[in-house]
Amino acid sequence: MAPDPLPMLRKLCLALPEAREVEAWGAPTFRVKTIFATYSDGSQSVRGRRSTWVKALPVNQEILVRRDPARFFVPPYVGAKGWVGVFLDEPPPDWEELRILLWDAWKMSVPKRLLAEHPEAPELREDS
Repeated sequence: MAPDPLPMLRKLCLALPEAREVEAWGAPTFRVKTIFATYSDGSQSVRGRRSTWVKALPVNQEILVRRDPARFFVPPYVGAKGWVGVFLDEPPPDWEELRILLWDAWKMSVPKRLLAEHPEAPELREDS
């Protein structure tokens, strides 16, 4: 069985400026001003698989899902707004790619002031 991906997802999300975790709908969500990512343990009907749902532009969702449907999917509820689902079990996640997707999602979810203060993605520290 694959290791629990939630600790690594949490590490990536909470490394972003002013990001916080809030439990909502029985699952961890990550937000600043608005939600930029959520975790699904598979009980939310995505084929029983662990995943994260990440805020994205509809065009990016379309490109990712078309490019690699084994890793990306259109999540229920928020998929119509462009969010992209990323399976976190098999194949193993590309954590660097996910870090970039989360950064893009974070930028879509923060006040302009915060974006101006943090124009570049933070480095992920090994001790964080």
